[in-house]
Parts: sequence; C-alpha cells; structure tokens
Amino acid sequence: MPWVLTAAILGFTVVAVTQVSYEVEGWGVGELVVADARVVWHELPWPRAGRPPRDRAARPQDPSQTPTHPGRGRGSVVSQKASSPDRGFVAEVVRLLQAYFEGERVPLEDVPVELDYETPFLTRCAAALRTIPRGEVVTYGELAALAGAPGAARAAGGFCARSHLSIFVPCHRVVSAGGLGPYGSYGTGYKRRLLALEGYGAL
Repeated sequence: MPWVLTAAILGFTVVAVTQVSYEVEGWGVGELVVADARVVWHELPWPRAGRPPRDRAARPQDPSQTPTHPGRGRGSVVSQKASSPDRGFVAEVVRLLQAYFEGERVPLEDVPVELDYETPFLTRCAAALRTIPRGEVVTYGELAALAGAPGAARAAGGFCARSHLSIFVPCHRVVSAGGLGPYGSYGTGYKRRLLALEGYGAL
C-alpha cells in the first residue's frame, strides 16, 4: 500500500494530504486522498492497464503551482509543509474499501469525507446520497428533491457526473427514470457491477 505525503490546496487552505493506492483482487487498483482525517478524493479500483480518464479538476492541487489564500477550509490544518499522516485512519479506510469490494456490508457512510462543495445544492446532494441504503436506488429527480430542489434532475445528474468521492458518496445508486443511467468514465458496466455487489438486481 504505497503512501505519498504532500501539501495541497483544499478549500483555499494549504493542507497536508496523504495519497494511497490500494488493490482489490478482481477489481484492480484504487486511489485515495485524505486530508485532516477526511477523505477528499477517491478513484475506484480499475485494472492497471486501460484505466479510464478522469476529470482531475476537483482533485487537491500542488501548492507549488497554485497561489495560497487565507484559510477557508472546514477544519483544515494550515501549513506549507505536510504533517505526519494519520496512518491509522487511512489504514482503516482502506480496510473498509477492500472489504466492500469483497462483498461485505461495511459502514462507508460513517467515514468522514469532505462535503464542502461549490454550492449548497451540491453539498445537499452529497449529504442526501450518503443516506441512500445499500441495495436501494433513487432517480436523479428524486435526488434533486431530497436535496431540496424538486425539478433539478439535470443538475443532480451533473453533480453525479463530476463526483470525486465514489462509493463514499454513492452516485452509482442514482439511476435515470428509464433505466440504469450513465456512470461517467467508468461506464454502465461498472455501475451495474457495483449495484449487483450490493444486492440490487433490478437493472
């Protein structure tokens, strides 16, 4: 389980982040980024060869390439240097992820994540999705309603398309009114596989 410790810009605050790669048999290699005992980025496991392209716009950036700003991050540790990683927290999160992909029921919804999105609506979408139980799905319209904006199904779909907290914010549990719906660069096959893993076999 390789560890990389660096500093990053998160919510306009320079914070220490830990980046970890993990591997799950039958799924591939995933990537996890943690800052201040919160998951801020997660890429799903994928075979080493042929990994899908991902939009990295929301990923913590290298501060050497980005100007710093006054602290605005929620609970962030302001520092120009990375502090020692919370290895216990990261190791536990990786253990939960590996157990999840092996088919176990694990409380990923209880893992602290960074939900400070660009708008209140997006933050509410993320929080609402974390309440959808394993084995159940909602439509994009239903997610929009749960987030307090009935009729904003397209916006809810846009949120899911740009999610950078896969599984922790389970966008794979959001489907279209007429079928499975997309799943970004991972594809509908991956989405169907995740739903089947969780015991949802209606699609």
